[in-house]
Amino acid sequence: MADYKINFKELKSRVGVDDIAYALGYRLDRKAGVGRYIELVLGEGGNRRDTIIVSHPNDKAAQTFFRRDGSKGDAVTLIRENLDSFLVSGKDEWQKIAKVMARFAHMPEPEYREDREYVKSAGTHTAFDASRYEVRPVCPGKIPGLFSLRGISKDTVRVFAPFLSLIRDRRNNKFDGYNIGFPYTSADGDDVKGYEIRGHGGYKSKAAGTDSSSSAWVADLSGDNREAVRSVFFCESAFDAMAFYQMNRPRLNTDVALVSLGGTFSDGQISGVMARFPHARAFDCFDNDLAGRIYGLRMMALLENIPLKINKTANGIEVEAKGKSFRPDMERSLTAQTGELLRIRYRMGQWLPPKAFKDWNDCLLNKPMEPVLSPHKEERERNLSERRNAGLKM
Repeated sequence: MADYKINFKELKSRVGVDDIAYALGYRLDRKAGVGRYIELVLGEGGNRRDTIIVSHPNDKAAQTFFRRDGSKGDAVTLIRENLDSFLVSGKDEWQKIAKVMARFAHMPEPEYREDREYVKSAGTHTAFDASRYEVRPVCPGKIPGLFSLRGISKDTVRVFAPFLSLIRDRRNNKFDGYNIGFPYTSADGDDVKGYEIRGHGGYKSKAAGTDSSSSAWVADLSGDNREAVRSVFFCESAFDAMAFYQMNRPRLNTDVALVSLGGTFSDGQISGVMARFPHARAFDCFDNDLAGRIYGLRMMALLENIPLKINKTANGIEVEAKGKSFRPDMERSLTAQTGELLRIRYRMGQWLPPKAFKDWNDCLLNKPMEPVLSPHKEERERNLSERRNAGLKM
C-alpha cells in the first residue's frame, strides 16, 4: 500500500464511500432518516443483503462507514471487500484498488442523483415537477453531436426521435444549455414521470424526482401497437439500447421495444414495462459485469415467479432458490445454469454484448474492457466474428 499512499490520500478526497456503494447497487434507506449519518442498503425487502451506515454524507473526504456487526472502514475498504465486482487488472490488490479509485475520481456524478438530492435536502420529499424543465423535440435535421460521439448514427437517432427530447433545467444557474432527455413513462405509457439525462463531458443524471421504481425509458417501435410487440430488450442505459438496436438492426423487425432502466433495477420497472406488452418476451441485454449478471438473474426470477436469493462471495456470487444453491460459472449464461437446477419456462431470453465489451455502447465504439495491443490477424478475425454473431441465447 505504501507505493500508493499519496495517490490514495488525494483520491479519497474525491471519492466517497457513497460513490462506491451506489455503484455496487446500494440504495439510500430513507426511512432511516438523514443527518450526520445515512444508511445504504443492498437488496430490497426480504432480500436485503447488507446495510452500511455512512458518516458525513456531504463530505467525501471525511466519509467512513460501519456495520452493526462491528465492521467498519472507508471507500478503500469497501472497494477491497468487493474487488471482484470491478473489472480492473493490476500486479497486486492495492494497484487494482488504486485503479478503481482513479476511475471513480474521473467519472461524472453517478446516476443516483435523486438519492443525493434527497440527502442534501435533509429529508424533504421531491416529486417530479415537469414545469421545472423546458423540453423541446429532437429535430431530425439538426441532431446533437453527442450522439455521434457515442457512435450512434443519424439514421438510428431518426428512428428513436419520438422517444427523445432536448431538456433544460430552469433552476440550474450554472448551465443554460440543453441536454438530451430520455423520458420515463409508467405502465400506461402516457404521462412523463421523469428523465434520464445525458450531456457532453460524460455528464449523466436524472431529472429531480424521476420515478425510477415503476417507470423507465421505453421506445416502442411498433407504432404504438402494443399487442404486436413480441420482444422487449432491457438495457442499463438509453445509449446502450440505441447502440444495441444499431448493431443488430438487420435482425430486428418493428415488433420490438427497447428499454433503459437508467442504471437502477426495481421489480416495478420490469413488471410495469411488461404489463404494456402482453404478448412479448423480455430479453436481458444488460452489461457484462457482475451487476449486469445479477440484474439478469433478478429479472428471470421475477418473470418466472421464483423467489431467488443472490449472495456475493469472495469469487463471485451464490444463488439460492427452492432449497437449492449453486455458485455459477461467470463465463456461462447464468440463466441457463439456473435452468439446469430449477424448472423454468424460459420466459426470458438473453442477447448480451460480446464478452470483450462491458456494454453495447462500448461494443459499438469498439472499446474493449482491456485493450489488446497489436493482435494477430487470427485474433482480430475471431473478435470480429464474435461481434457479428452475438445473438440470442436461450
